[in-house]
Amino acid sequence: MSDFAVAESIPSPLSILSEEEQLFRETVRQFAQEYIAPQARAMDEQQHFHAELIPQLFNLGLMGIETPVEYGGAGGTFFEAILAVEEISAADPAVGVLVDVQNTLCVNALLRWGTPEQKRQFLPRLAADTVAAYALSEAASGSDAFALQTHAEKHSDHYRLTGQKLWISNAKEAGLFIVFATLDPSAGYKGITAFLVDRRAPGLTVGKKEDKLGVRASSTCEIVLDECRIPAANLLGEPGKGYKVAMEALNEGRIGIGAQMVGLAQGAWSHAVRYARERVQFGKPIAEFQAVQFSLAQTATEIEAARLLVYNCARLKDARRAFMKEAAMCKLFASQVAERAASQAVELFGGYGFVKDYPVEKYYRDAKVGKIYEGTSNMQLATIAKAILKDS
Repeated sequence: MSDFAVAESIPSPLSILSEEEQLFRETVRQFAQEYIAPQARAMDEQQHFHAELIPQLFNLGLMGIETPVEYGGAGGTFFEAILAVEEISAADPAVGVLVDVQNTLCVNALLRWGTPEQKRQFLPRLAADTVAAYALSEAASGSDAFALQTHAEKHSDHYRLTGQKLWISNAKEAGLFIVFATLDPSAGYKGITAFLVDRRAPGLTVGKKEDKLGVRASSTCEIVLDECRIPAANLLGEPGKGYKVAMEALNEGRIGIGAQMVGLAQGAWSHAVRYARERVQFGKPIAEFQAVQFSLAQTATEIEAARLLVYNCARLKDARRAFMKEAAMCKLFASQVAERAASQAVELFGGYGFVKDYPVEKYYRDAKVGKIYEGTSNMQLATIAKAILKDS
């Protein structure tokens, strides 16, 4: 059993999905299993996406799910974007990152903060053929996101950005970056401003690609800005309001990471179930041993709980209700479940789980980053604690 296709699926309660959502999910699942899963191992080893994959994602409308039809997008919902990230991540979490960053961070930021002209200029590109990246993190600015040092200078009709960004997902493939820089370091977070930066902008260089533990096909690179000149019209939101752009986008992005981790957990669990049915020891499949059954049952329950946390949060977002606490909860819990599910799968496979010929070791490596990017688990706990103490 060396293929990477996901054989089993925990059926979600159909009552929480409309017929259109069920059809959408099945369409994405079929594509992921037929076209992404067979390439997962090779892309992981080669550390890049195969050339035909990204155009396929665009052609299916998966890179502009919420983008209105008038801008060339699918005109869907945030919930549908979450379904897509989940199903793609069950096949390969690295591809899930690409789709997640595009939809939940970048497209959402443009929809929320972009001017009519910016939407007309950039949204059709992001729906048709242009990957986007979200450039916030720096060497001294990780969990303390607003300690960033990249600065922007205003000139008559343009800005010049200088600094270095690190850990930028999608950077290798991206044609558009949302870059955060400060106009006034003395103003603290109130000086931070967001900019739309074309990859071809003078002074922008995509640096080295990180050699990562997991999600290796997904590019994570440094971005160097050397007096990078961009038009004044490319300022996203208001000057000094970049912290609002960043925090709102990250809250939505955390739901996406939750979906990625649910998909990852589902993929690992599915392989474990299939193997348990096939592996014979002491004269019978190991799935007939109660210890194995209980372990799989416990994980199935945790995956469903994580899924419902993610779905509820996505529904809140679509309903334009507050979801900051819920976003932190779903990312925190889903990343924990993913790590446990992947670990269980490796152990159930035994020695086979420890080698790359079988898919579960990749899920195990991919799972770790869920507790790190778009806010560490400790940062999610801090957010949850602050919210519940305020409400109580």
